[in-house]
Order: sequence, then C-alpha cells, then structure tokens
Amino acid sequence: MKSRVACADLEAPVLQVELCLTELHEALKSGDIAALEDRAAALHRTLTAAVTHFSAAAKQGGVPTPLRERLARASARVASQRLALARATASLDRAIDVLMPSRPTTYGATGHGARYSSGATLMA
Repeated sequence: MKSRVACADLEAPVLQVELCLTELHEALKSGDIAALEDRAAALHRTLTAAVTHFSAAAKQGGVPTPLRERLARASARVASQRLALARATASLDRAIDVLMPSRPTTYGATGHGARYSSGATLMA
C-alpha cells in the first residue's frame, strides 16, 4: 500500500515538471524573452518541489520505477533544452561579432591598419 501512496504522491510533481518543460520549449520556440524567463523560473521551482517529494519517497521505501523513468526523461529534456539554448547563444554571439567587431577596422595615417594598445606595458 505504501508504494501506491508514494506513486500517487509523486505523480503530480512529475506531471508538473513535464508541463513546465513543454511550456519552456514553447517559450524557446517563440523567442519571447519574458515568457522564457518566467517558464525557466517556474521549472526551477517545480524541479525543486519534485526533488523534495522524491527524496521523501526514497526514504519511505523507494520510488516506483515508472515514475523514476519519467523523471529521468524529464531530466534528459532539461539537458537537451540547456544545450539548445547554449548553441543558440553561441550562434547569436558569433553573429554579433561579425556584425559588430570588437576592434574597428580603420586605417592609420600611413594607410596601414591602425594599431591598438591593449593597455598592458612591458617591463624589461
């Protein structure tokens, strides 16, 4: 009977995590920054609550295998979304670097590329 109670108690947190992941995915696709931040914060809160529930269930006799597998799949989705976001960020950074180089390409008085000082000095 304990395992059924644990299963019922854990079903809701897992379902909430899955829902938050779906909403976060939709926010990523839409590009809505405010929604993305909101959904990421909601996912963080939901994951924290789920971990608390799962820890308590583990102390009371274990977590049913199907729910453990669902939480593992949710964890894989989080990792996948994190990787997709990192790739998108890197791509955006590269595009910004191309459009707005960190050093202007101007020419000095001699017609050659202007030299820039890094601000460091060499002491001999």
